[in-house]
Amino acid sequence: MSFNKITIIGNLGKDPELRYTPQGDAVCDFSVAVNDRKRDKAGELQDVVTWFRVTLWRKQAETASKYLTKGSPIYIEGRLRVDEWTDRDGNNRYTLEINATDMHFIGGGRSDEMSSNTTSENNFADDKGDFTDDKDSSPVASPTDDDIPF
Repeated sequence: MSFNKITIIGNLGKDPELRYTPQGDAVCDFSVAVNDRKRDKAGELQDVVTWFRVTLWRKQAETASKYLTKGSPIYIEGRLRVDEWTDRDGNNRYTLEINATDMHFIGGGRSDEMSSNTTSENNFADDKGDFTDDKDSSPVASPTDDDIPF
């Protein structure tokens, strides 16, 4: 048995690109940046960005194209694939691609209709990007390296 599933929360790196297959299915592509903070050898925190190319299909593709723009926060679930290719200079390059199966808008929405129709029941983040608990709307602090017990 095998299983391939990835979940990311990040921000769009560019506006979504919507197109249609010859059969009429909507396809939407965009990039998502996921930020991580790590300490360098000098002990300073450094931001590390990982880029993913995301593809959505059908209704979700049309919804993403309609409401998302560069910088929008988003929650994505799907299957991960690594695409290997060679650039013009002969260097091997890799692209992380996600064939998305689920998408949720996070953060502040443009309208109540959009929020009620396209987000999950739980709030992932408020309009400032602070993560919230399922039971109340008070922000939950993000853990730091000092909070890790080892």
